[in-house]
Amino acid sequence: MAYKIDPVADWPVVEEFRKTPVGRHSPNLMRVLNTLRFDPSGWQTILVVRVQFQEWVLATMPPDRADPVQLHENRVFTSREDAEWAVFCERWKAHTGIEIATDRHTPLPEKITC
Repeated sequence: MAYKIDPVADWPVVEEFRKTPVGRHSPNLMRVLNTLRFDPSGWQTILVVRVQFQEWVLATMPPDRADPVQLHENRVFTSREDAEWAVFCERWKAHTGIEIATDRHTPLPEKITC
């Protein structure tokens, strides 16, 4: 059985990812990330590298991989960490219905209620 994210119980790993989007992660965060990487609809929020090590753009990959990727031209990043945070937030919302309305440089509240 696939793991289902509990937005309240798993909230601490959101802050962990915000602080360290690239690098080593705790087992709990890895569990959440593995869950976020799968979407049963087939649609995936992804990053497209425009300029290696310099520019990333948020995109949506369709279920039929032969179809073109849809770039979100208004979501361009010059930091990989900020780009990874944006992907995490989009996937978190898709899985939990809860929007994380903060940039990566603003600490999150310690707890949330649903």
